[in-house]
Amino acid sequence: MAETVRVPRGQTWFASVALAAFALVTLAAGLAAWHKYRLLAEPTTPGPYVDNPLVEVDTYFRNLTGWRTGLLLVALLQFSIWLATMRDVADVLWRQGQRRRRAWLIFGWVIPIAQLIVPKMFVNDLWAASQPEMQRRRGHPLLTAWWLSVLVAGTAFTDAPKDLKKAVTADQARDALQQIMFSDGLDVCAAALSIVVLWQLMRRLERAAAIASAEV
Repeated sequence: MAETVRVPRGQTWFASVALAAFALVTLAAGLAAWHKYRLLAEPTTPGPYVDNPLVEVDTYFRNLTGWRTGLLLVALLQFSIWLATMRDVADVLWRQGQRRRRAWLIFGWVIPIAQLIVPKMFVNDLWAASQPEMQRRRGHPLLTAWWLSVLVAGTAFTDAPKDLKKAVTADQARDALQQIMFSDGLDVCAAALSIVVLWQLMRRLERAAAIASAEV
């Protein structure tokens, strides 16, 4: 069975492109938030609606935020598909080392508590499957840093968009925008680390598959 192991690079590319697109749009939304933050610090000057710079930047900010949400869903879907694809490889290399059933690739993202540990378990199992049999260890500092960045990005400043909608003064809006900018920075870091983990695991699994094929 080992000689049929093939690690599909295409799925890694799809997931990486989705994550990169999410990061770029998130960065653009952060820049729009920063521009709006600066405009709110200036005295309000009456003028035509169509020429109002605050209205213009707010339109860009809202549109980019909408695109960001959509791309986040696409990136999560592509990452889950990538996990399922690499799980096929790991099943051949070290089937008994895969601790969770495939259904958890979906439920692990949405069930409370489980979403804090199950996705990391899948990645840990893939990492271990990519190592020589006598050296298999689950976990690595890179994986820990990646997962912590994902958890922090997913939980920090989650109320900022609601606070921005409820803001009635410029100061309140600026405080909410400041939190949104921090949140966007965390999201970009998490997406970048996710891409690094994707390619590290893909290359390690390629090496393990080549060794297994050579042994056969």
